[in-house]
Amino acid sequence: MEQQSANDPSTTAFALADYIVFAAMLLVSMGIGLFQALKKSRDTTADDFFVGGRNMPAVPVGLSLSASFMSAVQVLGVPSETFRYGFRFLYMCLGQTLNALMTAFLFLPVFYRLGITSTNQYLKMRFGKGMQLLGSIQFLLVTTLYTGIVIYAPALILSQATGLNMWASLFSTGIICTLYTTLGGIKAVIWTDVFQIIVMLSGFVAIFIRGIVLVGGPTRVLEIAQNGSRINFNSFELDPRKRYTFWTLLVGGSVVWLSMYGMNQAQVQRYISCKTERAAQWALFVNQVGLYCIVGSAAVCGIVMFSYYINCDPLKYGRISSPDLYVPYFVLDIFKDLPGFSGLFLACAYSGTLSTVSTSINAMAAVTMEDLMRPRLRNMNQKKLILISKGLSFIYGVCCITVASLSSFLNWGVLQGSFTVMGVASGPLLGVFILGMFIPPTNKPGAYCGILGSFCLSVWLAVGSTLYPPSPETMGMLPSSPGNSEDTNTTLNSSHCHHLASAPPQPNNQGGLYNFYSISYLYFGALATGSAVIIGLIVSYATGPTKRNHIKPGLLWWDLKKNKEVLSPKCREANKTEKPHLMPLMAMHKNDK
Repeated sequence: MEQQSANDPSTTAFALADYIVFAAMLLVSMGIGLFQALKKSRDTTADDFFVGGRNMPAVPVGLSLSASFMSAVQVLGVPSETFRYGFRFLYMCLGQTLNALMTAFLFLPVFYRLGITSTNQYLKMRFGKGMQLLGSIQFLLVTTLYTGIVIYAPALILSQATGLNMWASLFSTGIICTLYTTLGGIKAVIWTDVFQIIVMLSGFVAIFIRGIVLVGGPTRVLEIAQNGSRINFNSFELDPRKRYTFWTLLVGGSVVWLSMYGMNQAQVQRYISCKTERAAQWALFVNQVGLYCIVGSAAVCGIVMFSYYINCDPLKYGRISSPDLYVPYFVLDIFKDLPGFSGLFLACAYSGTLSTVSTSINAMAAVTMEDLMRPRLRNMNQKKLILISKGLSFIYGVCCITVASLSSFLNWGVLQGSFTVMGVASGPLLGVFILGMFIPPTNKPGAYCGILGSFCLSVWLAVGSTLYPPSPETMGMLPSSPGNSEDTNTTLNSSHCHHLASAPPQPNNQGGLYNFYSISYLYFGALATGSAVIIGLIVSYATGPTKRNHIKPGLLWWDLKKNKEVLSPKCREANKTEKPHLMPLMAMHKNDK
């Protein structure tokens, strides 16, 4: 055991079996994408490329929803956050559940019955072309930035774990995703996501089972976690500066997730590809089960990792340079004698990246085509439209690779970085959709002032919190490595650790703007959305609210019951057109200016 303790897992080389497992995942993902591209019929349309002909089954769509967006971030971020803050992170599942219900019964019916491909088409119908253009630009910018962070995360793992050049990792991710997304469209994205979520869950299960065995069994893990205050569900503090509490994860978490699922193009584009509205709702609930599995498995890995390193925190004692490296360090440590499992972990992380990047590329191409180019290409045939769509996918793939290289300069963990980007950028836009769908008096000046005012507020808050970060004590970070459990199996023993100097504690900033900058990053999105709604309402009433009868049918959630007969399944059967259940509303909005 002493000889093993002297080994540094970060220097462990990959075995041939690890590379084989990793390469197999990439080949299968590529094969699925190519299969979807080759099996298409000659009469494929741009609608098939972006929304699968609106004929996709609910289960694969739901699994695809849960595989993307938070997948690569979950692999790195959730175990690390659970290691430092405890099991209370599982309250995130409550926020996800609340989001799923709101999306399924409030937002989804509006988008599905309008028959739109881009969510920004709704903004055009409600607030004019200017708002549609603003929403399109916002989506393209934030998605490019977000995708860059997601590409950077596994590239960091690969360079840390195998010594593979960072640029080689970035380019391999971008090229693979761009290729099968460009060739196969949304169907390739969805079916590769189904495979990739299986790979991700397999990686998590292998990690926590191996870790539990090495620590001494589940009872021992729970005992150490309990003694280390990691089983801490009794966390109901109202202090908004605490990083994770019941209220932070329920309120802040649900709004951030709502900005991802309620109106974000990448998610909406997939659930509106389902056969029926009911199938789309079921896809969201299947997605919820997938998220439970991902978050739960990742959190368990974090607790097992804490129990394994109870005598020596690798970050505190200089073995790793960032909290995001906890998991790769842990994996290389526990699997150093089992070739192939480290490769499974890399496949796990890489699968998350592939699913997220492919989804983002397809969504950005859809927004560009539907919002910016389609009005100027009305007379173009479908073959040329598909060719342009594939060209857009390729261009955005290149853009994401370029932006990924800049992500290394952000002083955020991958989980905080992704949530901050979504909260700051998508929070204001979510506020505008809420104003449009649920608050009839909202007018154009109110919508514009709401989105711009809340965006300025959220950017100010994000920049301030980056320049003046809260101390670990303010955020509620738990202590680690007490060094009093001599019988725990750890790769780094206590005697070796205490020869290493730990970093001095940060000063606890007090008062004024410091307290404002110190609020949990999960509240950024809630503040942005709430301020957009409040500003929009004030300006709308000050400049003359919109009259209810001036809003066209289908744009308000309150009017859906009134339009139910027009949009019922019986109407679809009666009208043998391309989109019979959507034609009445589409005709009403055809000449919108």
